[in-house]
Formats: sequence, C-alpha cells, structure tokens
Amino acid sequence: MKLLKLVPDDTNIKFLRWRVPFYVVSILLIAASWGLVLTKGLNYGVDFAGGLNITATFTESTEAPVGDLRDTVSELGYGEPVVQRFGDDNQVSIRVPLPDSVEGNPEAAQNIANAIVAELEASFADFRLDGNENVSGKVSDEFRSDAAFALIAAMLAVALYIWIRFEWQFGVGALFALFHDVSLTLGMFSLFQLEFSLQIIAAILAIIGYSLNDTIVVYDRIRENLKKYRKMPTPELLDLSVNETLARTVMTSLTLLIALVPLLAFGPASLFGMVAAITLGIFVGTYSSVYMAAPILIWLGVDSHSFVPTETEADKQDKIARGEA
Repeated sequence: MKLLKLVPDDTNIKFLRWRVPFYVVSILLIAASWGLVLTKGLNYGVDFAGGLNITATFTESTEAPVGDLRDTVSELGYGEPVVQRFGDDNQVSIRVPLPDSVEGNPEAAQNIANAIVAELEASFADFRLDGNENVSGKVSDEFRSDAAFALIAAMLAVALYIWIRFEWQFGVGALFALFHDVSLTLGMFSLFQLEFSLQIIAAILAIIGYSLNDTIVVYDRIRENLKKYRKMPTPELLDLSVNETLARTVMTSLTLLIALVPLLAFGPASLFGMVAAITLGIFVGTYSSVYMAAPILIWLGVDSHSFVPTETEADKQDKIARGEA
C-alpha cells in the first residue's frame, strides 16, 4: 500500500522571500487585535465578570424571546441583565450582576438565582433550566489577575527555555511568535464578542504549547543546518530548514483539524469558544513558526557562527602545543 504524502519530500518553497510583507501584515493584525481589546473589550463570562449566569432552553419555540426575557428579569430589580442566544436559537444565557450586599454570601446569591428561575418558569411555559452558576466580584477579579499572570508566565518560561536550549535570539523569536498568536486569538474574541471564560484561558495555554512545539521543530532543524552548511547564506538556510520540516508541520496540523472541525460544527455550544480558539491557534501557530519565529533570526544576527563555541586562551594554547596553530 502506497503511503499518502500531502507534501513532497523535496519541496523548495522560498518562504523567506515574502518575510517583510508578512511581517508588516502581522504587526498590523497585532495592533488591530489590541485596538479591539482596548476599545471594544472582551465579553467576559461569569468566571471573570462575576454575577449569576443562567442557561436555559425554550423547548416549544424555535427562537428564545430575548426581549421578553430581558424585561421580565429587569422588573425583578436585580440590575440590568445581559441576555444572549447561546448555541441554538432557542437557547439563551442570562447574566445578572450580583448586588454588593450578597458579596461573600453564597446562600443569598443562590436565593436570588432561585427567585429569577421561579419567575421565568412562571412567565414562560416552555422554559427549561439547563444550569445556573454564580461567582462573586472578588473571586472574578482574582480569576482575571491569575489568568493574566498564567499567560505571561507561560510565555516568559517558554522564551527562557528556548534561550537556554538554543541562543538568546531564538528565545526572542519564540516569544514574539507566541505574542502574535495570543494577540490574534484575543482579537478574534473581541471582534465576535465570543464569551471569554476560564475555558478560553485553557485553550490559549494549549495554543502556546502547540505553537512552541512547531517552533522548536523548525529551530532544531535550523540549528542542525547552521552547523552543517557553514557557508550557506542565512535566508537560504532558513528556507531549507522550513522546507525540510514542512511535511511534518502540515500533517500535524491536518490531523488536529480533522478532530477539531467536526467538534466545531456539531459539538455542544458550551465548547464552541474553546474549540474555535484552538482551531484558530492551529493556523496562526503554524504561520508564526514559519513567518514570525524564523525570519526574525536574520534581523537578530543569527549566522553560521552562532553555534560555534568561543575559543578560550587555554584552547589556543592547546592548539599551539598540538602544532595546529
């Protein structure tokens, strides 16, 4: 049986020829992503925004009565609710801020949730409660700061590891590629106002791991080729290294997408944001390992001397003693 090969073994694609235009586009995308996050903000889930989150399905209707739901919950006097369709058209998520008086009092928060659910069941005959949860404002603040710290610490640890394993230029390149991937993911969530929850933090950490794996594979081949082809110009050597790892990169990404796309199309609505983040991460992580992590090595001065050990005075004396200098 002949093995399936999506990418020939002897590709010779000049990836680095377009490094400047791709860098310009990527920097503009990063700036646009952070512009969206700072101006439009993220649609924080109850984990980060605090309050009650009630999910429900209207079993006899094709569409949930969003306007009537908003009016009904508002009349209870617990604050202005955020009502959004969630998954199918007849499913909704209702977020209600918790008053300061119930801060640190889970029983009081649960009483409010019960009162809202009871009112909705009385007002809508086909209302079916799917779940409800509550998070205090203090806990949600801690979640936000802990999540930000986790992401920054993960990226810095990765950069430090690559610096130690390779050279400092490789650490900078990997850090920039990870910053690119995380920025574009945040930008997507801000643009489409997808719910940003603890699940999405887990997805971003998975993206960091995937992107790092791809980057290290390319970096390993670059290091080997730097030692092997000492006189080859750096852009040609980087192209050669990317081409030599291209089949592995494409097959890994394709295998992951085969698992993710059906889950994205037919999976439960509660997992949609997480799967969408990882799916985007597959694309941007693959792209950044080729067009972010590799070209930056040229501008950071990596060349054929980068992995040559520095000759000490003792080494020189040994050479002289052996008659080699």
